[in-house]
Amino acid sequence: MATSSSSNKNNKTSSKITNIAVLASGKGTNLQSIIDKIESGYLDAKIAIVISDKADAIALERAKKHKIAAMFLDSKKATSREEYDKTVVKHLEKYKVDVVVLAGFMRLLSKYFVEKYKNRLINIHPSLLPSFPGIHGYEDAWEYGVKVSGCTVHFVDEGCDTGPIILQKFNPIKDDDTFESFKERGLKIEHEALPEALKLFCEGRLKVEGRKVRIL
Repeated sequence: MATSSSSNKNNKTSSKITNIAVLASGKGTNLQSIIDKIESGYLDAKIAIVISDKADAIALERAKKHKIAAMFLDSKKATSREEYDKTVVKHLEKYKVDVVVLAGFMRLLSKYFVEKYKNRLINIHPSLLPSFPGIHGYEDAWEYGVKVSGCTVHFVDEGCDTGPIILQKFNPIKDDDTFESFKERGLKIEHEALPEALKLFCEGRLKVEGRKVRIL
């Protein structure tokens, strides 16, 4: 698991399998990439629970197919973002989660949640941050006309896609690309990047020093 400059509680000192929680709102293709890497033996980890804020999220069906605990938590029943996050955290604690992965989770997290899982909360974003933050990373990069885009895996802080960067992978835009071909290739790159970052985390090879993440 991850280490940080402010705390040693996340140091991996045994062969304990890392418990992952995945929060997803949609199709869950990045969730599937984690499942595949666990089943292949690439990741020495277990997905303990998948939580979605959308009842019809395909991510929930993917989890159930692989006999992973899956849960819909309705945000409309909460009076505030923090109240909803506290409900999520209760379930994460029940499943003894070590690291939380945001895989297409379309909600901003409260300060409470971010502080609770500081340096244990990982997001994947479909652009080379700090360029094109927000929910339309692919569209914004394409419309801007950049020659190279990609994806970023980062720890989450209280900002929007502003946390310390773990790794980035590049997606050069070709002259004959359409938006669809550009995005399709980008998703494949995401599916490589997220498990790679998680593997580093599970092996205790990430050290956060301010805005920098060192790979040990």
